[in-house]
Amino acid sequence: MLKLRQLFSTKQTPQSEKIPGSAQVQNSAGGFSWQVDDWTRLDRFLILGSDQGSYYASPRKLTVENAEAVMRCVSSDGLRTVQRIVDISTSGRAPKNDPALFALAIAAAAEDDATRKAALDALPQVARIGTHLFHFMDYVEGFRGWGRGLRRAIGGWYNHKTPDKLAYQAIKYQQRDGWSHRDALRLAHPKALLNEQAFIYKWITQGVDEFPDNLLSDKGVRLIWAFEQAKRAERAQDIIRLVEDYRLPWEAIPTQWLKDAKVWEALLPSLPMTATIRNLGRLTSLGVLAPLSSNSRLVADRLTNADALRKARVHPLAVLSALTTYQQGHGVRGRLSWSPVTLVTDALDTAFYKSFGNVNPTNKRLVLALDVSGSMSWGNIAGVPGVTPQVGSAAMALITAATERNVQFMAFSDKLVPLNISAKQRLDDVVKTVSNLSFGGTDCALPMVWAAQKRVKAEAFVIYTDSETWYGNIHPVQALQQYRQKMGIDAKLIVCGMVSNGFSIADPNDGGMLDVVGFDTAAPNVMSDFICG
Repeated sequence: MLKLRQLFSTKQTPQSEKIPGSAQVQNSAGGFSWQVDDWTRLDRFLILGSDQGSYYASPRKLTVENAEAVMRCVSSDGLRTVQRIVDISTSGRAPKNDPALFALAIAAAAEDDATRKAALDALPQVARIGTHLFHFMDYVEGFRGWGRGLRRAIGGWYNHKTPDKLAYQAIKYQQRDGWSHRDALRLAHPKALLNEQAFIYKWITQGVDEFPDNLLSDKGVRLIWAFEQAKRAERAQDIIRLVEDYRLPWEAIPTQWLKDAKVWEALLPSLPMTATIRNLGRLTSLGVLAPLSSNSRLVADRLTNADALRKARVHPLAVLSALTTYQQGHGVRGRLSWSPVTLVTDALDTAFYKSFGNVNPTNKRLVLALDVSGSMSWGNIAGVPGVTPQVGSAAMALITAATERNVQFMAFSDKLVPLNISAKQRLDDVVKTVSNLSFGGTDCALPMVWAAQKRVKAEAFVIYTDSETWYGNIHPVQALQQYRQKMGIDAKLIVCGMVSNGFSIADPNDGGMLDVVGFDTAAPNVMSDFICG
């Protein structure tokens, strides 16, 4: 006869079943995990987004679930929700700003007057550039009409900009999502505070034939004049002169001149950080970046400037995507190809680490385990091409490798294998190694089971996963509890969620477990502080 405890136990339960007496819920894979609260889900959504979906949930399903969580947060504490949106957006913790704009649009349609006002007042902080504004306008129409408050907020976004910054936005970000500055101004009807603003508004909405001499002394009006001149330019030299004299952004250059290497050489000294990263392939293809060239050194110095990376809010995920694309020598779309310059590739590798800032070491004994099951290779984090949750977790592991001295790296799905990850390895090398590891089902208990069997003295386990665990005869929390009891070590567990779903393998009632959002730039130091108590 079977022993009854084989059929029912609170100490060892198959992951396909709920731990008796717990508050576990069924996850998308059919196993059982804990439901994260709405505030945790808000963070996951703001940082990871949901437009790519996951292996088990479509983009629509995840987006609906996340939007409903945002709405519950707004209803529960609208001011707290708005502040959280602002904090994550302005700190550069998220790879993309779209989720923050979407959540802000939801808050801007709240029933509570104070929440609506706070959301609209926060618009300039979250929508920092024209593209952000157009995204917000597109989102907000799905939740409310164009009332006086919304019109005032859009008008304020323009009126609070100096003429030179206003002109720069109008030229650099001309239209997105079917919206243009002309559309926005005609809806908002802002009353200009300065003559120069009024002139720029007229240029945007109606066009102008002449530039009055008394206004051409203004930097913003001159920038628009130069933009109009660039439209009529017949020689590359004319474009170069306008770039050098008026610092026209590359988006203001007519398309036919963006195939000219001399034009890009003129643009390069003042090219912003994000534009530099996005155009590395084009610059190399045109020969602007070449081995041993001064331009390559200029770009490498720019990419490895920690202060510049921070000021530009360059997210590590953007650097990882750029490195992956640049090194393969061709773009995701189109026919553009190039031979990567080693100096630039090395600079991107360095930029990845520097974009996290200074990470404090714990000097503890750690087991860091990466979920490499099939679901982790599905979709891209925050919609960034080529960066799956599996790739992203491998990149995050290198931050630990570069910081800690005593770490055992593992990879798992339905079996567990050691990973030879070293701080001396290149980012792309580790990503390639992990990308080739894909097994079957997901058993997040394996790292703790292995450590107990091998009597590994770990003070903390760090697991990167989507928490869609279902395979195995014991739950991760039960395996951790058995490890603690067997080893006499009050080991901690940190779960890094790599998908913005609503699940976690961490028990919220256990103070020795922490759930964080993977690829949050604040995560490494939060994890360090938690491990150190």
